[in-house]
Amino acid sequence: MTEFISDPLFDIREQVIVITGGGGVLPGALGRGLAARGARVMLLSRTLSKAQTIAAEIRAAGGEAIALAGDVTDRASMQAAAEKTLSEYGRIDHLINGAGGQVQGAIAMTADRFFELSEADLRAVIDLNLMGTILPSQVFGAYLARQKQGSILNFSSMASSRPLTRGVGYAAAKAAIDNFTRWLAVTLAREISPRLRVNAIAPGFFVGDQNRAMLMNETGELTPRGQTIIAHTPMGRFGKPDELLSATIWLLSPGASLVTGVVVPIDGGFGAFSGV
Repeated sequence: MTEFISDPLFDIREQVIVITGGGGVLPGALGRGLAARGARVMLLSRTLSKAQTIAAEIRAAGGEAIALAGDVTDRASMQAAAEKTLSEYGRIDHLINGAGGQVQGAIAMTADRFFELSEADLRAVIDLNLMGTILPSQVFGAYLARQKQGSILNFSSMASSRPLTRGVGYAAAKAAIDNFTRWLAVTLAREISPRLRVNAIAPGFFVGDQNRAMLMNETGELTPRGQTIIAHTPMGRFGKPDELLSATIWLLSPGASLVTGVVVPIDGGFGAFSGV
């Protein structure tokens, strides 16, 4: 039998944790790390094959994981995923809203380009990041509310608080997630149960499938934009996916029982540096 890592304050053994975007680099890393500590992980992804690969790796290591197809912009899809989770595990303890990302057509490479951005692409990036956080929170949050306990953890971004060039639609959506996180935290705690908590993590720059070409070339050398980012990151490097895990465990665990409505930066000091 697998010996799981545990600590009374940070014990998440047998907790049922739903992770949207579960086939992605960062949510997938959280899935592996949480399962290694005894959590039961449900990985939702529009690209089912990616989530299936990660779920198989988790099971091979002795953990529990199920992969499900799920579109965070479709309420019916989320409802089906919630029902499947309940049929498998009988309850839901936590939701991690990890789905999100950039849409190429919503990037303003220059100021003039902003005035020509496609409405469809702007709506797509806002739907994916903002509505793709709100809809799962509605569906899975309803089950948490019936239990009167549990937590939701959203994925924000340092782009929500530090305006970055180019990514206008993405940054606007992430800024809205910060506000939504605080609003939902207050509403659930005051009106339903103080044992319902809502928080967010705000990753800085991590290399993933979507941004790799923006940050480095094929030989691994930094692009000009990658160099600018590192120059404005006091720790002088990009994040590693596993470096999101400890904050996530804390925010889901009994050790954070008095923590709600916060957005925790995990950014190597990027948000603290003025550039001068």
